[in-house]
Amino acid sequence: MKLANPAPLGLTGFALTTWMLSMVNAGLLPGAAVPMVLASAFAFGGTAQFFAGLMEMPRGNTFGFVAFCSYGAFWWTFALFVEFFAAKVPADVVGWWLLMWGVFSFYMWIGSMALNRTLQLIFLALWITFALLAGAELTGSGALHLVGGYMGLLTAVLAFYLAAAEIINETHGRTVLPIGARAAPASGLRQAA
Repeated sequence: MKLANPAPLGLTGFALTTWMLSMVNAGLLPGAAVPMVLASAFAFGGTAQFFAGLMEMPRGNTFGFVAFCSYGAFWWTFALFVEFFAAKVPADVVGWWLLMWGVFSFYMWIGSMALNRTLQLIFLALWITFALLAGAELTGSGALHLVGGYMGLLTAVLAFYLAAAEIINETHGRTVLPIGARAAPASGLRQAA
């Protein structure tokens, strides 16, 4: 029995929510947009992505399982933090939290080296985004925050592209959007054979 590929769902949940938050971080949307970010974080970035991770488990995809479940939990944590706890937590604690997500994203980037090139670029952009945003919180630098916002937008574009490629390539039965596949069959968050 063929199982559906959950990667496009997880990637799209990640991309859309990252895009919305990064628009705020880059100053392209006002802080008044944050409630939409939180709603996306709870429903799509968190829940849909977490379920995509769970769907990777029976497929035997450890990388996809860990990535989607972890970043789904990230979005739940972010939304809960902003909604209920942000006013009570010092900026440097937020900075350290973001830095640890950067560390996680860095070793996921190393893991992605066995996978397709687009996924490698997503994780490269992601750990740099976390590092910039962590630096902004730890130093109070508005410039780092702004650059982190733009780096987040790049991360989201790359994730949207891979999600689109996964769907379009599978439905057409051929490569329409190249992803720089390293292993066959090419799948965004599949382990290399």
